[in-house]
Amino acid sequence: MLGLFNIGIWQVVLILVIALIVFGPGKLPEVGKAIGKGIREFKGAANAITDNTEDESEKQKKEIADREFAKMEAASKEAADKETEEKSS
Repeated sequence: MLGLFNIGIWQVVLILVIALIVFGPGKLPEVGKAIGKGIREFKGAANAITDNTEDESEKQKKEIADREFAKMEAASKEAADKETEEKSS
């Protein structure tokens, strides 16, 4: 059933029964809500870190591409200048 944790339906039922015994029926919804909120916050923080990392990576790639383009442009201009000098000589 739950492939992520590799547990079946009976293990889930056992976990829920133990949680019901430990926390009681009145506290269980609050515990579930707190766990859900914690998971959402963790997921949001993980996504923010991933997005930030991807942004930095894209920025670095763009900087490298800009430097390479500038080098190629300078080499092309230098070659054109040499060709012009040779023609005028």
